Amino acid sequence: MITDFITIALPRQASIRELHQAIDQELRAFGEPLRWAITRVTSDTIEVEAVVTRD
Repeated sequence: MITDFITIALPRQASIRELHQAIDQELRAFGEPLRWAITRVTSDTIEVEAVVTRD
């Protein structure tokens, strides 16, 4: 099992539910998310830092 630390930027979403789904979908492209946090918000984007695992 390999653990990676990644940072992604996503466009702002209309609702919290849509944001959570977008974050989850994007992180799963890199592996299984262990934890994530929103670390920066601008008028257009949201930055997320995460720890993911992969085989």
